[in-house]
Amino acid sequence: MSEALREIAQTSKAWPFEEARKLLKRLEKSKVSKDEVLFETGYGPSGLPHIGTFGEVARTTMVRHAFEVLAPGVKTRLLCFSDDMDGMRKIPDTVPDPSALQEHLQKPLTAVPNPFGGDFDSFAAHNNAMLCRFLDAYNFDYEFASATEYYKAGRFDEKLREAAARYDDIMKVMLPTLGAERQATYSPFLPISPKTGRVLYVPMKHVDAKEGTVTFDDEDGEEITLPVTGGNVKLQWKPDFGMRWAALGVDFEMFGKDHQSNAPVYDKICRILGAPAPEHYVYELFLDDKGQKISKSKGNGISIDDWLKYATTESLALFMYQKPRVAKRLYFDVIPKNVDEYQSFLSAYPRQELKDQMNNPVWHIHSGNPPEVDVPISFALLLNLVGASQSEDPNVLWGFIKAYAPEASPENHPHLDRLVGYAINYFHDFVKPARRFRAPDEKERAAMEDLAGKLKEIDPKLPGEEIQNIVYAVGKEHEFENLRDWFKALYEVLLGESQGPRFGNFAALYGVEATAARIERALAGEDMSKA
Repeated sequence: MSEALREIAQTSKAWPFEEARKLLKRLEKSKVSKDEVLFETGYGPSGLPHIGTFGEVARTTMVRHAFEVLAPGVKTRLLCFSDDMDGMRKIPDTVPDPSALQEHLQKPLTAVPNPFGGDFDSFAAHNNAMLCRFLDAYNFDYEFASATEYYKAGRFDEKLREAAARYDDIMKVMLPTLGAERQATYSPFLPISPKTGRVLYVPMKHVDAKEGTVTFDDEDGEEITLPVTGGNVKLQWKPDFGMRWAALGVDFEMFGKDHQSNAPVYDKICRILGAPAPEHYVYELFLDDKGQKISKSKGNGISIDDWLKYATTESLALFMYQKPRVAKRLYFDVIPKNVDEYQSFLSAYPRQELKDQMNNPVWHIHSGNPPEVDVPISFALLLNLVGASQSEDPNVLWGFIKAYAPEASPENHPHLDRLVGYAINYFHDFVKPARRFRAPDEKERAAMEDLAGKLKEIDPKLPGEEIQNIVYAVGKEHEFENLRDWFKALYEVLLGESQGPRFGNFAALYGVEATAARIERALAGEDMSKA
């Protein structure tokens, strides 16, 4: 089977395989002998981790697994690297008491007190822990790395000394990327003030390649000389990218489109420091509900915990898998669609040939081993059921579900049981506040009266598809030129929404008699938000 997998992987158009093939080709051409292939992701803990950070790890994991199929037996490792030695340049909007952090501006994030309380001794430690908590919950195979720990432990010392020796070469790369004013004071080295603890953006008065030191004026004007090693100095973020790649031997890293123009700079610095640049993958940025780029400091996107309140991690992974090079809105309204699409892909998987399975998103989401999960009801239907039943009690909802699918129970359908809980949360927070019921017009009223009568006459156990045909026929009989208008009217009058899943499936789940009764209550002018 592994040979068959490898053969398909060599031509698969799934983007993780495309990237894995590029990486394999790069390594085959490289003259550097390596015991392992290192994948890396970067994280800036200037704010709480958001879904974009999760997406970077999930997508890199997909490429890593695809590479392992193409190169079985080659050891791989994923390093999740936190740039927690960066100075805090602005106070995030998301912290409890922003004014309390004012005096700590420009200090390394690991030296900024933790504003959230608890056991973590710094702002970065808290945010790093929040990231690791989720990555662990999703069972990612990764190693966490702290820039502060790496700098202070001397793991970058060799390349930092080399950066001092190749200072002029690095400046030749950096200066053309800067404006005239910045060029006058720029240095790739950022010393940590021994007096204030702040990260200093000051010009270097002298760089001693032999001694591996830098000389500069501290904030009070006193001239200071520090070794570039041992965490006394860090690099500006662009040189830091290339230095880290060279020091660690990174083979693959993906990053957002906002880094794309800087990638050649990272590559050049990596080569200056004696290592081949890694393979890159540039993904599009996520947008909020207003079409603006999401930001950790602004908190204008969805947090990891937000998504997990309303849906599974698998649905989130699907969102990350699909079209990574297309800008996508990352907001609450994308959740139901991804929950149901994930289930559709998972349901199709057992029936597919191996080639199609390896192009199925769930193969990449689950590293080639998707679970067998039977979910007889869509998430969209569950949302409508919560609204129509006027209950947010899982036991009540399971009463409807068991009537629709007698073999189902919370015990033997735990995935469906989780979806019930998610549907209750999502309905309560997003659907319920937005529902707008309306009265039917004369044409709609006549059609709905007809439909209610027909529903009373049919077998209560009629499948949803056959009920759908009845609803469709009623719409045609009442001369709806566009049948979408007929179905839209049903949802607006009965459920306070403009769209929903197939109405026949809803009626089968809710019950044909209950559906007929609901239509009659709406026609009688009852308040359907309470009916």
